[in-house]
Amino acid sequence: MQKKLIIAAQALLLATTGFASAETLNWARAGDSLTLDPHAQNEGPTHALAHQIYEPLLLRDMTGEIVPGLATEWTPSPDNPNVWVFKLREGVTFHDGADFDSEDAEFSLNRAMTPNSAMKELLSSVKEVRASGAYTLEIETNGPNPLLPANLTNLFIIDKGWAEANNTVEVQNFEAGEATFASRNTNGTGPYELISRVPDNRTVLEGFDGYWGKAEFPLEVTKINYTPIKNPATRVAALLSGEVDFTQDVPVQDLARVDSDPNLKVIKAPQNRVIFFGINQGDADLTTDNIEGANPFADARVRKAMNMALNREAIQKIVMRGQSIPAGAVMPPFVNGWTEALDTIPENNIDTAKSLMEEAGYGDGFSVRLNCPNDRYINDEAICQATVGMMAQIGIEVQLESLPKAQHFPHIPDLETDFYMLGWGVPTYDSEYIFNFLVHSKQEEIGTWNGTRYSNPEIDEKIVSLASETDLEIRNATIAEIWAQVQEDVVYLPVHHQVLNWGMANKVETVVDPEDSPKFKYFKFN
Repeated sequence: MQKKLIIAAQALLLATTGFASAETLNWARAGDSLTLDPHAQNEGPTHALAHQIYEPLLLRDMTGEIVPGLATEWTPSPDNPNVWVFKLREGVTFHDGADFDSEDAEFSLNRAMTPNSAMKELLSSVKEVRASGAYTLEIETNGPNPLLPANLTNLFIIDKGWAEANNTVEVQNFEAGEATFASRNTNGTGPYELISRVPDNRTVLEGFDGYWGKAEFPLEVTKINYTPIKNPATRVAALLSGEVDFTQDVPVQDLARVDSDPNLKVIKAPQNRVIFFGINQGDADLTTDNIEGANPFADARVRKAMNMALNREAIQKIVMRGQSIPAGAVMPPFVNGWTEALDTIPENNIDTAKSLMEEAGYGDGFSVRLNCPNDRYINDEAICQATVGMMAQIGIEVQLESLPKAQHFPHIPDLETDFYMLGWGVPTYDSEYIFNFLVHSKQEEIGTWNGTRYSNPEIDEKIVSLASETDLEIRNATIAEIWAQVQEDVVYLPVHHQVLNWGMANKVETVVDPEDSPKFKYFKFN
């Protein structure tokens, strides 16, 4: 009920009228987009920038509700329960003036299913994508998939002709360090077009004169200067001085300072994201530990001991200064499948944890490396530093390696880390998304972010069944069975649900997007 009230209040704010001026918005956050290729990385800041330039068939608005994008209607086919039919928006043009039609949508979704794409898990149930009319698209799945539309909200549409003309039909191989025309240039249908970009320095966008939604959205932001500012103190100083109008990540230690400034405000909301640690429990031996010929993480007692040693309440109080919600599962409360029981955090009991380590044969402990980002999540490096001390209490000596996200993230899908931090949002609001990426055995087209090497054929079969199960009672029961096994096997060590703290000039009017993905066409000025 509380969530519905929040959404209703946010929707009311978005619907209000009367803000007059249109102007430049100076936007800053801790990290930059990793690439401009809209299918190369499934990562929050990358999608946040892409949403200004490109559009999906369907999207979530600033309240988290699914609304029309380049598709205006979507219904299951009356002739085939395995087919979804999408009526596409007419009169839409790309930034270079080319017309949008169903061939572009067909091309884009097929492109997103190719091996280099980081988005392919979202379309793992798709058998065929067909442009059945100039403005009609059909997506056929392997069995009925009632939740397919929810998987499309970050699947961006690019111009087929533009991709072919610029030799960028294939998705950028980001993990291999490839750079392509699409990773440096854009051609979308979105409200803003790319003017200039220097990665990790400055990206400039301006309003697209030919945007189809001019009569539907405020579009009061006419120019965007996007500046990644990694250093928290520098980012706050830029906000306080007026250089920055809007930042998504006010450091928790500076919240009161920013909120007390008469020219600024902070708005807050729980984020649809969990922060957690992954541990390599599948390999026969670890590469970063000091134990030869064995993998301590393969023993469930060690994983349970680590789960007990992780003091989430201390992290919440000291590191996050109250701006987090301790988590017992790698699933935000927004998501279908979440229960209070699953999200109950384990007792922080060092004596019991030490006993489990002793039983497992590691009473003398061991050493291992922890890989952590230092510019992606709120206080990410500080959380990792606190965790080092917590693991030391049970004899695990952790060497911390902190890197910018662009260097950190490839370690996980490339299976180059034994112990790592990751955060996961769920744009579909359904557990299947988590299972497809994080729990299913790692394969080329599924399980790509399962750096734990966890593999359970019975669980894999249940995960695959979710895509075509139309009986929601049976489907939800399967989801509950999968979560019960994931929790029993201690596949991950959840830390907390993030709380978003958006800081902005008083002139800016918006609501907090639970995806932490602002869509500036909705923003207004007062």
